[in-house]
Amino acid sequence: MEQLETTGSNNPVIDAIVSRSSTKKFSDEIVTRSDLETMLAAAVRAPDHGMLAPWRFIVLQGESRAVLGSAMRSALQLRMPDADAEALERESSKAWRSPVLIVIVAEPKVHPKVPEVEQLVAVGAAIQNLWLAAHSMGYGAAWKTGSHAYDASVKTALGLRASDQIIGFVHIGRPTSKAPVRPGEFATKTTWL
Repeated sequence: MEQLETTGSNNPVIDAIVSRSSTKKFSDEIVTRSDLETMLAAAVRAPDHGMLAPWRFIVLQGESRAVLGSAMRSALQLRMPDADAEALERESSKAWRSPVLIVIVAEPKVHPKVPEVEQLVAVGAAIQNLWLAAHSMGYGAAWKTGSHAYDASVKTALGLRASDQIIGFVHIGRPTSKAPVRPGEFATKTTWL
């Protein structure tokens, strides 16, 4: 992989943020448990009003990805009974795009001072921390959702409750192809008072 553009800031945190992009394709190289634990330790350091830790991580690797692949296939078959074998296989193969797939779940808690939206944002911040940790360690990531993130049968297959919300299917692995880095344009989205 070629070196991605940085700010030249001599600040590794800023450089990691501005050089991050989605991984399109992953190698088959195994991601070690130690590296995954480092990424997860970074994830749980996300800003979290009330320190409620409203997240849960389901790590799928090796053959455990078949649980999600099978659930995705079944969910498509329920939604589209006329789906052909090729469409069903394509659907189940989504769980196999990377050596590791982490299902990131929000488990919102009832709290008098921390509304659900703040808890969902905290889970999003945890995903960003996980992604930046992976990127800084030479791994790539891709955050996916789609209809399966909202499907009750997929949640059941993963052992989740109806009230749990899948915020993302995050693929992790060594990148072989990455999307372009998003331009750093913020002026049209910023108001200075």
